[in-house]
Amino acid sequence: MTVRVSFDKALVALQHDILKTASLVEKAIYDSVQALVKQDMAAAAQVIMGDDMIDNLCLEIEDRCIKLIATQQPMARDLRIAITGIKILVSLERMGDHCVDIARATMCLSGLLPIVKTLEDIQLMANLARQMLKEGLDAYVNSDVERAREMCAKDDEVDYIFAKIFRDLLAVMTADSKAVVQSAYLLYVSRYLERIADQATNVGEAVIYLVTGERGELN
Repeated sequence: MTVRVSFDKALVALQHDILKTASLVEKAIYDSVQALVKQDMAAAAQVIMGDDMIDNLCLEIEDRCIKLIATQQPMARDLRIAITGIKILVSLERMGDHCVDIARATMCLSGLLPIVKTLEDIQLMANLARQMLKEGLDAYVNSDVERAREMCAKDDEVDYIFAKIFRDLLAVMTADSKAVVQSAYLLYVSRYLERIADQATNVGEAVIYLVTGERGELN
């Protein structure tokens, strides 16, 4: 019984730290896009430097998950809890990397005039991606399969906006060769946000695996 209580406490602690890491990632998504919109190079630099904390947390928690599997040899749902934790951490780490990519693109855009409509669409993509991440983590905490599926469905909205941005920027580049460099970097940013939403979808898939033991592609 003592071993079981200790194991349960370890799982709760892991979940708590995963949520802590996710909150840092959610903030990085917001901060990276705000740095772009405001052309704030200092804020972009902060996003890049802050990624070390996300990476270190992910590695530390992943090591604890692996150690828990090795020492406790959990079975069935207990094993899935540990594996799901690792899956979510991988997605969070990649989201953080894409936030760094956005911040670097922002630095490359320093001094260039913004394309206002595209920035509005990029902010919309970012808001959707952050919402997906939050809902995915809520589904994780509550083992809510239905909520996970609903969250994953929002990836279609993100893809739609990404396709719109692609078409819009292609038209801008065709009409004005001076806007090519700026448009290319904005395309990169929109692609990074699309990938962040894909990683949020992976969190939803991990939740479904946790609850049902079934693997499925919802992206």
